[in-house]
Amino acid sequence: MPREPGCRGCSPPAALVLLLLLPPPSPLTLLRCARALAVTIVAEDAKEKAEQPVLQKFERSGKSSEVKLELKEIVFVIQSQSNYFHSKRAEDLKQNILNQAADLGKELPRVLLIHQMDRHEGAWTILPLIPDFSATYGRNSSWIFFCEEDTRIQILKLLETLGRFDKSKEWFLGKALYDEESTIIHHYAFAENPTVFKFPDFAAGWALSLPLVNKLAKRLKSEPLKSDFTIDLKHEIALYIWHKGNGPHLTTVPEFCTDNMDSFKAGHCATMFNIFLPLCGDPVKEEDVFVAVKTCQKFHGDRIPIVKQTWENEATLIEYYSDYAETSIPTVDLGIPNTDRGHCGKTFAILERFLNSSSSKTPWLVIVDDDTLISISRLRKLLSCYDPSEPVFLGERYGYGLGTGGYSYITGGGGMVFSRTAVQKLLASKCRCYSTDAPDDMVLGMCFSGLGIPITHSPLFHQARPMDYPKDYLSHQIPISFHKHWNIDPVKVYFTWLAPNTEDSLNGKKHRHPKEDL
Repeated sequence: MPREPGCRGCSPPAALVLLLLLPPPSPLTLLRCARALAVTIVAEDAKEKAEQPVLQKFERSGKSSEVKLELKEIVFVIQSQSNYFHSKRAEDLKQNILNQAADLGKELPRVLLIHQMDRHEGAWTILPLIPDFSATYGRNSSWIFFCEEDTRIQILKLLETLGRFDKSKEWFLGKALYDEESTIIHHYAFAENPTVFKFPDFAAGWALSLPLVNKLAKRLKSEPLKSDFTIDLKHEIALYIWHKGNGPHLTTVPEFCTDNMDSFKAGHCATMFNIFLPLCGDPVKEEDVFVAVKTCQKFHGDRIPIVKQTWENEATLIEYYSDYAETSIPTVDLGIPNTDRGHCGKTFAILERFLNSSSSKTPWLVIVDDDTLISISRLRKLLSCYDPSEPVFLGERYGYGLGTGGYSYITGGGGMVFSRTAVQKLLASKCRCYSTDAPDDMVLGMCFSGLGIPITHSPLFHQARPMDYPKDYLSHQIPISFHKHWNIDPVKVYFTWLAPNTEDSLNGKKHRHPKEDL
């Protein structure tokens, strides 16, 4: 595990230091890598198309009697979290799966919740669990089926769907996503033609055959996971399985869907997804959310006006923290010099001010960058599902070094949400920045990990721009935030994706937290 920051002599992880010090790869280097990857993918696609008639013939004849599959051969893995709201959703889904099995007169399958399997911080990244899956289920199961807490499964249709595939072979199944253009969150992979590489939409569920699980387990035993960053898990898992052409591509399964339960496609789908903005009672009051905007003098003239044109009016309590006090905005000078890289000193000063200032009774703190675009009204709805008396640290989850210990953290650009209790526990500890310009989000991740406080992930927060995500992925979301103004009109992005009156147009109707039985 990394050393806890805050003590003298503490230093950032070696890989992080190297990442910060090394110059970025040249565009030519990126292009060469992308070309090599794309050529490999295209060649494999040709091979796959040549084999497709055989698969189609098998699938057309693939009635349940052709390849017999019992429900007990499927191990269900729900990608759950320990926070009560999320664990309750996962438990409800587990019970629904078991109830469907009982109604069908089937032997009950095994249903696992990842947060209950958590032997270390990195369980949510899946790959560290593969050896255990192989050892436990490698001989008596045929499929590991993964899904999210809001995935909805029609068990009989799932049996029919998986039964079409030869369970003795290596299969990686899912609903395919792809990048329409190369993106920073995928390290500009396949830059010449990013559409060639497919990765699974976790919301629709995805499946690994046990022969593939066993193969991956052997590889993990001989080649331990690298200590690296986890940015977009679904893309990184697909890259790991593909293994530069030594493993299978994702096979698209039309029955794995992200349509709503009331969609006309429901009869065709083995899985669906609840498209809704969580709302557990009334939204949190406006005065219960304090918003802190990190900025600096050089961005007062271009970024702050964007905030004021877009989402500032949604925030009742808001302050701008800078290295220069400017009354026209106004900004607060925290006495922390601006830094070019991380902003740990500034962030911890904001946390201290929140805990000790006149906002001492405000239960929620949101820290954003000056180029974050956020919907405070949607955030207030989401926060109705969390208890501020518990230590809650919420946002988009990234990871560092999780294959070898490491820690998870909330990436700062999409917004970091803290309950007052979380801030109190953090500042009561000795965990602090190892330097003023340390990456604040990563230091916070190390601190909360050391305190045993899990972070809570929401895919509705986004570290990048809408154009950096597949359209199909965003189509089943009601997003809360995006980040960066690069090559976009940020005002247009806000009013297209985040403004209060756009919620209905994003999904056709408003969705409260479902009260019906799953």
